[in-house]
Parts: sequence; C-alpha cells; structure tokens
Amino acid sequence: MDSQDIRYRGGDDRDAATTAMAETERKNADDNNKGKRDQKRAMAKRGLKSLTVAVAAPMIVTLFAAYFLGTSDVYGSRTRSSSWVPPLWLLHATCLASSGLMGLAAWLVWVDGGFHKKPNALYLYLAQFMLCLVWDTVTFRVGSGIAGLPVWLGQCAALFGCYKAFSEISPVAGNLVKPCLAWAAFVAAVNVKLAMA
Repeated sequence: MDSQDIRYRGGDDRDAATTAMAETERKNADDNNKGKRDQKRAMAKRGLKSLTVAVAAPMIVTLFAAYFLGTSDVYGSRTRSSSWVPPLWLLHATCLASSGLMGLAAWLVWVDGGFHKKPNALYLYLAQFMLCLVWDTVTFRVGSGIAGLPVWLGQCAALFGCYKAFSEISPVAGNLVKPCLAWAAFVAAVNVKLAMA
C-alpha cells in the first residue's frame, strides 16, 4: 500500500511540474507577444511619421511657392476670354493636391525599398517637383508663358518617367501618379493658352 501511495504522490508532483512548466511557457509566450506588439506599434508610429513628412513637406513647399512666387495679375488678364481656364486659386489648389499625391506615391515606393533598387525613380520624382516649382515662378511671377512651356513639358516628361518607374516598384504608387499626369496635361494646355495670349 505504501508503494502505491508513493507512486500516486509522484504522479501528482509530475502533474504539478508539468502544469508549472506550461504556465511558465504561457507567460513567456505572452511576454514575447507583448514585445512583438510593442515593436509593431513603434514601427507603425515611425511609418506614420514618415508618411506625414513625405506628404506634408512637398505640399508646404508648393504652398510657399504658390503664395510667394506664383501670384500675378497677368494670369487673370490673359485668361479672361477663355471659360475653360480655371481661376488662379483653383490652379494652385490642384497643384497642391497633385504635390500631395506625388508625395504619397513616393512614400509608397520608399517603403517598398524602391529608391534603393531604382535610384532613377528618386531623381525623376525630385526633377518633376523642382520643375513644378520653377514653372510656377516662370509662368506667374515672371509672366512668361512661352518660357514656362518648355519647363512644363520637362515636368510632364519627368512625371511620365515617375509613372513608369513607380509602377514597376509599386502598382498602387503608379496609379497615384495617373491623376497627376492628367492634371499636368491640362496645365500644359493652360500654359499654351498663356503663351498665345
């Protein structure tokens, strides 16, 4: 009887040890999951910050250029006869939206590591952005629609290059460039109207 009692007690000790081990493993797994969740939250915060910078920075620079460098009375006087030409404030607002879309598309490419794989995509993005700022200054501040036309055509070519490069890296980014391309074609028509006036 004593030997059975000892065997029985030994089984209880094994069950208790197994339960304790299972409890320890569960706590370790919970700690690991908590660590992974904290890591994911930190990554999400960094991603949100980088997204904010990628979209806001080009929009702020575009807004600055439109406010300080893109105002002119010449635009209104040259486009009064055309009903299809938008007012200057609407032109600037849509350029601002286009700048934000391009920033978002560039961020998507950056997240996928596309600027390291294809550095020309970054150069094309920067070229189209700089040419957009130069066009605004040349066309509105200087008041030369003729000089603005080659600048805008260069900007359209850089946008098309962005579309091709971004599409290869991230199809979503490529699709975000499409409305910017359509807007660029419309602005090219406005520029032709300014050059002829």
